Amino acid sequence: MAGTPDRGWRIVWLALACLGGVVWQLQQATLWPPGTALACTLAAAAAWVLLRAQRLRHGTTWALGAISLAVLGFASTDWRASQRLADALPPALEGQDVVLTGVVAELPRLGSIGTRFVFDVESATHAGAAVGVPRRVSIGWYHGFDGEAIIASPPQALRAGDRWRLPVRLKQPHGNLNPHGFDLELGLLEQGIRASGHVRPGAVRLGAAAAHPVQRWRQQIRDAVLVRVPDAGAAGVLAALAVGDQAAIVVAVNKPASQLA
Repeated sequence: MAGTPDRGWRIVWLALACLGGVVWQLQQATLWPPGTALACTLAAAAAWVLLRAQRLRHGTTWALGAISLAVLGFASTDWRASQRLADALPPALEGQDVVLTGVVAELPRLGSIGTRFVFDVESATHAGAAVGVPRRVSIGWYHGFDGEAIIASPPQALRAGDRWRLPVRLKQPHGNLNPHGFDLELGLLEQGIRASGHVRPGAVRLGAAAAHPVQRWRQQIRDAVLVRVPDAGAAGVLAALAVGDQAAIVVAVNKPASQLA
């Protein structure tokens, strides 16, 4: 038809409409009630199919289709946000000892007072009963605060991909809110991390190299660089450049190579 954009431009406009719906949702202060977003998503998809079946004029079809995709982008984003926020630590478990079984999901980050790592939770118990906790948590394994921390420090090297049973004390993630500064809570939310905590005495490693082969490979490279490069500062920089572990710069400077092996 004369004056009708070609197919390529129509696809671009549809994509922009969907993106506009996503941006629209991200400006909202609150989420829709549960189920509303899913119902709107299904309604938008059904409307698009119905519009195509009616064989309306191309301009009308594509305009209404763009509206449907905008609603789809809004509703799907709202639904995903609801799912992410629902994966939260129950208030009753905050500050309580919980036993987690799962896998070290990412490259453990070494520090002067211990190690911090992301843990994918497979199951959790409290006082012997199964409980629900977030599927991904950030855990610190410290050895410098007090006598109990020294007892709880890792009895062996903590490696990505290993499966552990860990007694931990969890809390909801919080951080300092400084204007124009880094928002720790938002950063953890973006990574799907919905609780943080520290290991208590009694941890048991259940198996090695159970998952996450890429993270295991990154750790092998980092540890090899930190051990084999004589200059500590250069080793930390090389490890950071090689695998993206910026914490390795500080660790290499402050920790003897014998402790990294």
